[in-house]
This record gives sequence, structure tokens and C-alpha cells, in this order.
Amino acid sequence: MSGQFVNPEKVRDLEGRMATLGIREADIQEKFIHARGRGGQKVNKTAACVYLKHLPTGIEVKCQESRSREANRFFARRLLTDKIEDSILGKDSPRAREIEKIRKQKMRRSRRARGKTGAGEKNSEG
Repeated sequence: MSGQFVNPEKVRDLEGRMATLGIREADIQEKFIHARGRGGQKVNKTAACVYLKHLPTGIEVKCQESRSREANRFFARRLLTDKIEDSILGKDSPRAREIEKIRKQKMRRSRRARGKTGAGEKNSEG
């Protein structure tokens, strides 16, 4: 799954994550389909969009981030690995922790903004 578009170190890292989670290449159904949207003639003529299905879990992923089929194969596998990791680990997955961290930051910011503007406080005029 190596190509000129993806750093070999990133490919090794992804393969390690897949092995850790027990994802085998034999368990993945892969199809190449025509992409849609931007990309011009290259996208319209080639089947660069990658569709992956993990047969044991039934999780499906479609990826067309790049005009290159090889790059999309890597991105699709990374996305599939993230989704499987989320389903296995739940709230303990790194992605779920990052989402929770961002949600808390947004809540904190909105509370600070309300405090500075005085919104939500009772007005003593009247």
C-alpha cells in the first residue's frame, strides 16, 4: 500500500495501528469507484474514489480527498481505523477525548464571554 504520495513512515504507523486493533487486510473489502465534485477531467476519467468495508464490523468508508488513488487508499484506511477504534474503545479513544476536550473549551469560552458582556444577568434598572 505504499506509493509516492504517502510517507512510508506514516504507512508503517497505520499498519501498526491496524495490527494492534486486529484489523486484517483480508477482512477489508475494497472497491474503486468514480469520484464526484472538484478535480476536473482527472477525477471524471479515473476511479480514484476508494470504498472500504470492514466485513466483521460492517463499518463502511468512502474517501476521495485526493485525485490520486494510492493516496485515497491510505486516507480511507486511516479513516476506517479511526472509526473501528472509536467503536471498540468508545469514550476512551483518542478521537473521542479530543472531541470532548474541544467541547469543554467551547463551553468555557462561552461562559467567559457571557461574563464579560453581562448577558444573562438581571438588569437592576427599571
